[in-house]
Amino acid sequence: MTFFYILTVLALVLSLAFDRNKSWQALQVALKRFLQILPDLLLMTVLVAVVLYLLPQSTIAFYLGKYNLLFSSIVAAILGSVTLMPGFIAYPLCGLLAKQGVPYLVLGIFSTTLMMVGVVTFPLEQRYFGTKVALIRNLVSLLIALIVGLGIGIFFGEI
Repeated sequence: MTFFYILTVLALVLSLAFDRNKSWQALQVALKRFLQILPDLLLMTVLVAVVLYLLPQSTIAFYLGKYNLLFSSIVAAILGSVTLMPGFIAYPLCGLLAKQGVPYLVLGIFSTTLMMVGVVTFPLEQRYFGTKVALIRNLVSLLIALIVGLGIGIFFGEI
């Protein structure tokens, strides 16, 4: 992570050297957008922290643990499909779940369905794309999520 911080600072210094005005404008836009998402980011972070604190590790291990990967994968696919969460919250959540012992296979399915399958957004998709296209898109996304999870499980030796 330190590498990315150093790379970012170097890129900013280089940008400032080429065009100081545009660089400052870009920093102002970035700060404004960051401040817009900060309340949601903090709220989601606090909610996730509270839920992870209140849920005993045994509960997390039962539903998302490595004892029954098929059951855990199904639970992760369902949770990811029905939850609406932005990536900047989902990935840190997956990091916290990984520290709780959730297998990477399950995390792969959860995060992929979270980003690609939209049960909550289905009515909106249905209105714009039609029922058939929305349904096919979500089913294909679910299939892709399961394949991604399987690949991750094989890569990390969990299967």
